[in-house]
Amino acid sequence: MNNIKDRFSIKDLENLTGIKAHTIRIWEKRYNLLEPKRTETNIRYYDLANFQKLLNVSYLNNNGYKISKIATIDSQKIPQLVREIATESNMESHAINAFKLSMLNFDQSLFYKTYDSLLNEKAFQDIFYNILIPFLKEIGLLWQTDTITPAHEHFVSTLIRQKILVNTEKIQAKQIHTSNKTFVLYLPDNEIHELGLMFINYEIIRHGYRSIFLGPSVPIQSLRDIKNYYDEIIFVSYFTVKPEKENLLSYIEEFDDALLKNSNTSFWVLGKMLDGIDKMQLPEHIKPFDSIKALIKEL
Repeated sequence: MNNIKDRFSIKDLENLTGIKAHTIRIWEKRYNLLEPKRTETNIRYYDLANFQKLLNVSYLNNNGYKISKIATIDSQKIPQLVREIATESNMESHAINAFKLSMLNFDQSLFYKTYDSLLNEKAFQDIFYNILIPFLKEIGLLWQTDTITPAHEHFVSTLIRQKILVNTEKIQAKQIHTSNKTFVLYLPDNEIHELGLMFINYEIIRHGYRSIFLGPSVPIQSLRDIKNYYDEIIFVSYFTVKPEKENLLSYIEEFDDALLKNSNTSFWVLGKMLDGIDKMQLPEHIKPFDSIKALIKEL
């Protein structure tokens, strides 16, 4: 069975490229930039070549080329022109487009090639902040709109996870602790979105702190024993989908009672689930953050 997504509706193209369906139709009719196909039942769709061309056309348009000018360029020369512009200027949007293609085609080689080209110009943390975080946000939106399947998300998440692990191992091998603080990173029950927490783990280690990464779906009671080993602990957790907003405050109160009362311990939290609560209601030793970058600045 072929799992590659090779048929796209105009709504798929809008979700994947950020170009409004109305604009896509105008470019198609006025400039013949795309050539939609039809199923046996006469339903219009766009193939992978159309999607890739639209990504490239959008990139050129965002870099100062008028659509009327792009329409006169030979289709086979457009990818080459995109590569030339990406080499000379900001590669970020070009790299995100390449990662999208890699994800949709389950193309591991394209992912590695794109990542390696970025690594020639940028440090790993810059790649993560400026390219992978925006890319992961787009993945979330694409998944919510059924433009991609969970298989696409798992495929590319695994590749990103590998890069975080490789870079974490590099700095762990050379680490010298410069503080008595110990960070304990975990995700609550049934929370499995760990990429953000893994990168926080990388940054904490890079800043010279001891970090204990416990990973996803850890019950509160399982964290008690760690307090027997370290004097100054900062727990860190990332609430992407769990606990649900209606249960989040009670979860935090349970955490506070079990681990923070009468101790030199604090709790740093972030994630979109926090958007649904009044952060002023949080107990004294619990500190919320709006982003990974904001948390890292606190180190």
